Amino acid sequence: MKLGSKILILFNLLIGLNSIAFSDEKIVTTPLINLNELKPSFEAEDENEKSLILEEGIKSKKKTSVKNNLPVAKFIGLDKITAKTSEIIITLGEVKRFGPLEIKVLKCGIIDSRNMNDNVAYLQVKDLSKTQNEKVFIFNGWTFSSDPNLAPFDHAIYDLQLVNCNKI
Repeated sequence: MKLGSKILILFNLLIGLNSIAFSDEKIVTTPLINLNELKPSFEAEDENEKSLILEEGIKSKKKTSVKNNLPVAKFIGLDKITAKTSEIIITLGEVKRFGPLEIKVLKCGIIDSRNMNDNVAYLQVKDLSKTQNEKVFIFNGWTFSSDPNLAPFDHAIYDLQLVNCNKI
């Protein structure tokens, strides 16, 4: 081996050891986000909708005061940006807003499949944001409480999960 290549290898070895010896062993992190301080990605239009936005858990602050014999569908709405959940109670045929989404439940009930009761609902969802065409449904079909992946509701920001169907 030539003397020049030995000097080059020794030089590279010294530089490598020198950089390791003087390097900082400090871990750099970013500050954590406090999820309780995040605002929803949509603006609630009135006090009734503001009461649907929950601070913790999935219990709603809003109670239905009118008792009738109409079937209602109970959904959990998730804002994927803020990780906030809202309980959404929709009477059959009624249109409710969840952020820019307009949700209408056409049918709701309980079926017996494989010796197991399952809540099902037929719903139509429109996205009324400025970038979407409001005449087209982004979801139009059946959803199941036991397995929402059978007919998944697919939206970039919001998620809907059927909890149950019953009468108030």
